[in-house]
Amino acid sequence: MTTQTLSTPEVYQGQFGEFTITQSDRTGVIIYRAGLMVAALSFAIGSVLVLLNNNPNIFTTLTLLYACFSLALGVSLLTIHIYMASLHRLLQLFWAIGSIAAIAFALSSSEPLAITVYNHPLTLFGVGFTFVALTGIYFKEAFCFNRLETKVLTITVPLLLLGHLVGILPTQAEQILLGVWAILFIVFALRKALQEIPPDIGDKSVFAYLKKQSLEKV
Repeated sequence: MTTQTLSTPEVYQGQFGEFTITQSDRTGVIIYRAGLMVAALSFAIGSVLVLLNNNPNIFTTLTLLYACFSLALGVSLLTIHIYMASLHRLLQLFWAIGSIAAIAFALSSSEPLAITVYNHPLTLFGVGFTFVALTGIYFKEAFCFNRLETKVLTITVPLLLLGHLVGILPTQAEQILLGVWAILFIVFALRKALQEIPPDIGDKSVFAYLKKQSLEKV
């Protein structure tokens, strides 16, 4: 077998024609998964601090962990493969709105960000958009890969946030839901790290077809 044969990329048959997966495609998936892992770890550490530590000095740490979570999520949203470009842009817009709102609340409030959001649920109309974007990722993964943890997360996240927003959840229920969220987020990120790369890239012939259709409309 020659070196040229070894270096020839594998050809896949897509819905609208053949395609190959480049090193750039693989790198994008790795970055997407790395972003999810950093976001999941940041969220899990923050959740543990909230659930198991009553020390008021943790709130600066929580703000830093949230910033790390949000930035990592933004990286994942830049590199995720979604066939519908409009949906992809919408999730990125939601993330941007949530990030801007979080920065605004962090700078304008005399309280730490976590306390501001917890004591003033209406702030979720701003910060909550970040979690809408995250739920979009969960939904996409549940739809594409039929993962149990992402199915549960797609329900858990809105239930916790909307429940807190309208004030119908007791504190213990919120703590349980937060714990479930943190654990399943880690499970999701770990399973993504072990998954083969090509399925996360998807059918590139579909992307090419949709791009062609969009250009023809223009």
